[in-house]
Amino acid sequence: MTTDWQFDVPIAGSKHLPPDARYMQALSSQGYGFEVAVADLVDNSIDAGAKDVVIHFLRDGDQLVSLLVVDDGRGMSDDELDIAMTVGGRRDYGDNALGMFGTGLKSASLSHASAVTLVSTTKLTRAAGRRWRMERAISGFQCDVVAPDYAQTLIDRYADRPIMWQGTVVRWDGVKDFPKHGGGGQTDRYLQRTITKLGLHLGLHLHRFLAQQDFNITIAVEDVRTGTVYLDFGVESLDPFGYPVSGNPEYPRRFTATVQAVGDVPLDAHIWTPKSNVDEYKAVGSGIDRQGFYFYRNNRLVQAGGWNNFRQPEQHLSLARVAVDLPPSGGDIFRLTVKKSGVETSPDFTTALEKAACADGHTFLQYLNDADTTYRDSRKRSSTSRKSVVPPGKGIAPTVRETVTEELPVIPYADPISIRWQKIDNELFFHIDRENSTIILNQHYRQAILGGRRGGLNDAPLVKSLMYMLLHQVFEKEYSGSREKDNLQLWQAILISAARTEINGLIDDE
Repeated sequence: MTTDWQFDVPIAGSKHLPPDARYMQALSSQGYGFEVAVADLVDNSIDAGAKDVVIHFLRDGDQLVSLLVVDDGRGMSDDELDIAMTVGGRRDYGDNALGMFGTGLKSASLSHASAVTLVSTTKLTRAAGRRWRMERAISGFQCDVVAPDYAQTLIDRYADRPIMWQGTVVRWDGVKDFPKHGGGGQTDRYLQRTITKLGLHLGLHLHRFLAQQDFNITIAVEDVRTGTVYLDFGVESLDPFGYPVSGNPEYPRRFTATVQAVGDVPLDAHIWTPKSNVDEYKAVGSGIDRQGFYFYRNNRLVQAGGWNNFRQPEQHLSLARVAVDLPPSGGDIFRLTVKKSGVETSPDFTTALEKAACADGHTFLQYLNDADTTYRDSRKRSSTSRKSVVPPGKGIAPTVRETVTEELPVIPYADPISIRWQKIDNELFFHIDRENSTIILNQHYRQAILGGRRGGLNDAPLVKSLMYMLLHQVFEKEYSGSREKDNLQLWQAILISAARTEINGLIDDE
């Protein structure tokens, strides 16, 4: 084995190797969630100086047909449209811009739609547009030019709101998430579920912009055939640090982490109010998910929770949240993902956290201890006033299980209570299987309770939660006394009556 090593690789020339047209297919397969993709489009609107953004779901009766994002930003000329629709198009991003890579519009859109149309107008130029269709994109990067008359028609459609003199419309067609068959209320249920999640996501990640008086995001639903507007509401700011009262009166505190090659990075450390049920606290997953670092880039939240390899998340730190505004030049220390849904940090950041302190000498590691203590003390206070319970298990939604264990002390080593559907006598609504610590619900009544929704392991969360609350004490004993048996019979009779009424109601509706 030779000991010679060349630290640089010698070259003998170069070749131009343009990407294969299938690169567009790879670009659109980056795992963009629906809310993340729409947020990426809103980022472009903010960069364009928009004050009003409308996210418009268009339907034709029961069928969803298109999704549009409309803004009153400065708009784009023909040349700027070409740059915007070019993958990695070179444009000058300002220091405060939310865009970075020149791929967001294309990859976010084509991850969820078979075609994306971009139409825009400025105060000095006529309406113009470009359209990517996936089949044309992958066959040779062929981008269609939108007919000028249609471009103007689309702009005119929003001439009153929000576009007045200038603005942009992004139109998605062939949206993959849209229900293929909208009958039976599927479209309404999809819209309710999707718009709720979208509103929470935008409200959280863009909360600093939404808190300003001159910026608004509206989500609307319109029937294109009748012109009926089914929904029109403004997205509310959801500040992940907007607690009414601090969980610890000594917080928030500002710590400083001195990171090699970057310099001083401020860490604004907060301890949330225990047992909070407000959306600002609950909007980010479970207690495990919502603790940790909240990274901002140019006032846009790009990561909500997570400890970035500094430590493992644990329930006792669920009240700990740290706001970090990324430095303008993060180098290799802070690397933003293309989807702007996470930050990768180097070991240098972890090392700096271990030495971080505030002006009075209080260390960042002591902060974690304080957050842990606040959580444990709140649990002790609950334990003294509330009776211990057998914890909920499989079949009950994880968020419900988490809430129960946050609110109630749990009997140590008790087998969790599972809930599942199974065929049993139709004169019974439920059956108690003590040996397997399971509440069995009658499969016969499942469809009526779900109201046409698709079933799953954690379906019917409201009914299952109520059944757990009603029956959990039964599993604390080996058998039921006469009074408890009488109560069980009473509950069976009432629940059977209610379930059969539910079935009859479905039949009547049909």
